[in-house]
Amino acid sequence: MNAYNLENKTPVIMVVDDNQQNLELLQAYLEDLDCETVAANDGIEALDLIAQKTPDLILLDVMMPKMSGFEVCKRVKNNPKTGEIPIIMVTALNEFGDIERAIDSGTDDFLSKPVNKLELLTRVKTMLKLKDLSDKLERTLAYLDEVEKQANQAK
Repeated sequence: MNAYNLENKTPVIMVVDDNQQNLELLQAYLEDLDCETVAANDGIEALDLIAQKTPDLILLDVMMPKMSGFEVCKRVKNNPKTGEIPIIMVTALNEFGDIERAIDSGTDDFLSKPVNKLELLTRVKTMLKLKDLSDKLERTLAYLDEVEKQANQAK
């Protein structure tokens, strides 16, 4: 059993970055965790992959060609099927306006480049635990709703 969920499901982490070295570095850092990583080289590829295999967490670069991380984040968060996926934006930007824009697009957390391995692993573990708790709560509420419906039908 891994530390992130009790269902023994290996969490899937999507890493999105147009810079191959950054992508490989983040994936290498994540090797210390019991997880599967999926890589995307730009925002459009990320959205396609998310539609195929919904990740448990997304590490998302901000500055990318074709589609910025801000736009990817907005699209993921505005989609009812993917809106609950935690997103950590990874950025070299540190201007307050950029941080504000990331928050407005729906990001759950930030990491500044160059990425510190310990900080990355700590934030990823925290986000995976929160995602697991959120998923369990959603299943419990659905179960209780079903029990309530059956009780009302029995009356």
